[in-house]
Amino acid sequence: MNKQDKKISALVITYNEIGYIEKCIESIAFADEIIVVDSYSTDGTYQYLLEHPQVKVIQHPFENFTLQKSYALKQASHDWVLFTDADEIVTPDLRDEIVKTVTGNAEHVAYWFYRKFMFQDEPLKFSGWQTDKNYRLFRKTKAHFTDKKIVHETLVVDGSCGILEEKLIHRCYKNYEDYKGKMLRYGRLKAKEDFYRERKFSYFFMVLKPFWKFFNHYILRLGFLDGEKGITVCYLNALGDFERYKELQRLEKKNELAYYLLMP
Repeated sequence: MNKQDKKISALVITYNEIGYIEKCIESIAFADEIIVVDSYSTDGTYQYLLEHPQVKVIQHPFENFTLQKSYALKQASHDWVLFTDADEIVTPDLRDEIVKTVTGNAEHVAYWFYRKFMFQDEPLKFSGWQTDKNYRLFRKTKAHFTDKKIVHETLVVDGSCGILEEKLIHRCYKNYEDYKGKMLRYGRLKAKEDFYRERKFSYFFMVLKPFWKFFNHYILRLGFLDGEKGITVCYLNALGDFERYKELQRLEKKNELAYYLLMP
């Protein structure tokens, strides 16, 4: 593998990420290129990125996370890709591990990162996130995002995978309204995914799924040990599931109405 093959393209997708994106970009400044795909932010994110000397920013309409990340992946000039979310930070130790992995003789074509979740400026140690990990470093010629999911996008890897030791910082919770909005958006996208897969709305699941999400994260996965932070996060995660079924019901009713209106 020559030097060109050991360069890194850092990729991020954004929408209204001021307050997050600045630290993210600062933490990935070691990459050989930084490409951000912005879905027409209105809070100054695009202007900030446009003026940043190390960033190439492209505006592209958002349909879902999988399509947006797949589009971003196509923009990368280098085979090794570091894909971070706008609310994630690569620590100096993780940066060194990434560089060492890519510039050395990498054993794998893709690497999982464990994440350390932050509730504002405090760590969230439990609440269902303690075993969370995602692909963040991989060779783009050996991976692609599956088109079977439009939220919680899934990478399909052709080759062996490893896990880096250092954790990625995930600033998941800025404030209540911000996190609530994020969970509601995820819920609506998940409903659209269910609708396309012809999964039917059920009042039973509309009640059961949010209850189970809260019980699982707060009790079984020890969210109560996070104190008030745990209650807040577990409740809002459950609210996202409730919104999922509420939106699925709306989509089904809209589809039924369209069907009857088109009947002769």
